Amino acid sequence: MFNHNKRLQYTVRVSETNPALANLLLEQFGGPQGELAAAMRYFTQALAEEDAGRKDMLLDIATEELSHLEVIGSLVAMLNRGAKGRLAEAVDSEAELFRSLQGAGNDSHVTQVLFGGGPALINSAGVPFSGAYVDSIGEPTADLRSNIAAEARAKIVYERLISVTEDPGVKDALTFLMTREIAHQKSFEKALYSMDKSFPPGKLPGDPRFTDVYVNASRGEGDATGPWSQGKDFNKVITPEADALPVDGGDGRASVTLGADEKQAVAAFAARGASDPSRDPVTGADLGTVQQEPKA
Repeated sequence: MFNHNKRLQYTVRVSETNPALANLLLEQFGGPQGELAAAMRYFTQALAEEDAGRKDMLLDIATEELSHLEVIGSLVAMLNRGAKGRLAEAVDSEAELFRSLQGAGNDSHVTQVLFGGGPALINSAGVPFSGAYVDSIGEPTADLRSNIAAEARAKIVYERLISVTEDPGVKDALTFLMTREIAHQKSFEKALYSMDKSFPPGKLPGDPRFTDVYVNASRGEGDATGPWSQGKDFNKVITPEADALPVDGGDGRASVTLGADEKQAVAAFAARGASDPSRDPVTGADLGTVQQEPKA
């Protein structure tokens, strides 16, 4: 059960309205790296979590992400507030109002007309929020790594948003939100490392024949080596042209054992759809080709 506190987690101070900036901030409201996506990701993970400590951490961070959603949504609403009133009351000429809403050439005029300047559940390009942004798989060793990456991506988006505004109050609030991404990333890393066996993810071990093999599949200018491809963790490097393929020693063909009825049905299907290489009919493309007579 939730109990809403009417005070924001961080104070929002906007120096002047700016619909174009508000539209950009929607990226962190309803976008794939935004606060709602993070809250839903961590809530759903928490509900399925069997470890008491991780469950509590995920619920704490998920709830805080909702508070961040409130902060970013309040920024969007405040940045839109002046334009919202002008549009609702039609106090400007049509041309002047359109120019003010369009700002730096983005789609803030669309969000104003459709959503009245409110923080709609869309990203900055107007794409609706999707549950597909929640990429949890129900395996803590994989989900925690995904969470770490999600926090890193969100931090990068906040850095980019900070760089496009000169409003000190907006910068301050965005810096707070960016900084909390670092704290969450730290918590997720600590939770991952607290597990006795966090790599490889899942339960089953890899096939030892291929675990420490690196496949140098892209060769030519720019070919490089490093600890990601050689050394104590990689005991073999395969180059497709030089090494025997397939790597399992088989013939590299796909096969299946069929019953008698299945063989008969597949043979009939193949015969019915067999091509005749000797046929060379005139095609529609041929009919549309105009033959030009060579000039004398």
